[in-house]
Amino acid sequence: MEVIYLLIPLSLVLIGAIIWALFWAIKSGQFDDMEGPAHRILMDDDKPKIDEKSEESEP
Repeated sequence: MEVIYLLIPLSLVLIGAIIWALFWAIKSGQFDDMEGPAHRILMDDDKPKIDEKSEESEP
């Protein structure tokens, strides 16, 4: 029964840290654009990417 005097304040501190992390993530813009990266991966690039190392080795 005495352990509950330790567990209740410890759980309240943990809940406070989780709520702080949630509000920090919302305020810093972590949840602003949830669909943009998912749509961006489906679009093809117009120009093919050329490897810089292979371009430098050619005379």
